[in-house]
Amino acid sequence: MKRKILFYGNYFLDFYSKQDDKTKQKIDFVLDLVRNIERVPIKFLKYLEGTDGLYEIKVSVVSKNVRIFSFFDEGKLIVLLNCFVKKTDKTPRWEIEQGIKLKQEYFIEKMKRNR
Repeated sequence: MKRKILFYGNYFLDFYSKQDDKTKQKIDFVLDLVRNIERVPIKFLKYLEGTDGLYEIKVSVVSKNVRIFSFFDEGKLIVLLNCFVKKTDKTPRWEIEQGIKLKQEYFIEKMKRNR
C-alpha cells in the first residue's frame, strides 16, 4: 500500500451509502488505485489549480461522474472530504469552496489534538 485513506467527518460515507452497487464498486476500484499506485493517472486523481492543495478523485460510471474532494497530509495520507455527482463540465465553485473549508477545519482540529 502506497497511501492510507482517511475519511474526514461523515461526508464521504454518507454519500457512498446512498449510491447504487455499480457506483460503489467503481468508487472502491478508484480508491484502490489511489491507495496502491505510485503515480495515479490524471484520469482518476487531478490537482485543482488555485485551491491550495485540493485534489479531485474522479469516478466515472455509465451515466454519472462522481467527484470526491481530497488532499494529502503528511505525504502518504490522503484525506477524503465532500463528494458530489458532477452534472456539468465545470466543477461548481461552491463545491470547491466547501472542500477548501473542510480542509481548513481538518487542520484546525488536528492542531487542537496535537497540543
